[in-house]
Amino acid sequence: MDSQDGLGRIGSNPLARYAPRGNGGESMSRSDSSHQAQELSAASRNALVSCMGARAGESVLVVTDAGCLQVGEALFCAAAEMGCEPMLLQMEVADVSGAEPPAAVAAAMGAARITLCPTSRSITHTAARREACAAGGRVGTMPGITPDCMIRCLAADYDKIAEVTRRVTALLTAGEVARITCPHGSDLTLPIHGVEGIASTGLLREPGQGGNLPSGEGYLMPVESTSEGVLFVDGSMADLGVLEGDPLRIEIRRGVATQLVGPGASRLAQALDAHGPRARNVAELGVGTNPRARITGMVLEDEKVAGTVHVALGNNVGMGGSVDVPIHIDGVLRRPTLTIDGQVVVDAGRLVA
Repeated sequence: MDSQDGLGRIGSNPLARYAPRGNGGESMSRSDSSHQAQELSAASRNALVSCMGARAGESVLVVTDAGCLQVGEALFCAAAEMGCEPMLLQMEVADVSGAEPPAAVAAAMGAARITLCPTSRSITHTAARREACAAGGRVGTMPGITPDCMIRCLAADYDKIAEVTRRVTALLTAGEVARITCPHGSDLTLPIHGVEGIASTGLLREPGQGGNLPSGEGYLMPVESTSEGVLFVDGSMADLGVLEGDPLRIEIRRGVATQLVGPGASRLAQALDAHGPRARNVAELGVGTNPRARITGMVLEDEKVAGTVHVALGNNVGMGGSVDVPIHIDGVLRRPTLTIDGQVVVDAGRLVA
């Protein structure tokens, strides 16, 4: 839809519909609701200006679904108020993270200068996102984002986050072997020699750049078919949420998750195995660098928490790999220790690099 149609269909100010709930489901007071709406609007503007480098007259496509519509509408309104040419496109909620969006959505992404994707499932590791960047667009993906996360994390100082993230990423790029341990018994070795790290700084101001918002992580693809050991995920897992009680145990042999035991294991195995054995590929090693992020069960934010480490299974094409499956699922560790060639980068959940 064009910007006039969008404004006409959802009203002159879609944020007027934003009515957060308090604890226990009771409605918030009108003043609290208005305050949060103002904070959401400010965070949306910061995302557009500070992170995306949006300018008046640029086309801004917001791709969203029912689960993230409040954030989508806030971004649409902020873009309109800035004098951009905003479009709001709502699609059905995808089945899993990593699934391709409909062809019409992909085509719209390829035509926009800026695309922001507050969606319930991640489209970060999709051909649609890669092709939109290849066409010169700037793409910010925001899987599972909530108004609270938006307000908390998009008000961060992304220039400072970028400085730390680039430092961590340089260590990953220069490294030969990474090792993860944790109090639960994790001991996973991940060869990373010859692989270039990726700095997800949240600064997506140049043509062709893409990444998560909110952001703050350095990550890379471990060398395929080489990771060995066991991983205890005790923070959260994409599409499972916060892991309460016992951690999820993942045994990894030759770069493949061979055994899953613990909360959500059968559900996770079913989601992975629906896409064949390659979906169990160890796809990513990442380090969180955002001091404002918190573990909430939404992996978009969880994997950015400063001092956490995450490991993902599934698609690694966007990082230079060969495993092209329509699923990418991250698991976050709360208090890991990460070493690269013996140098401590994260010490029991504290970023020291």
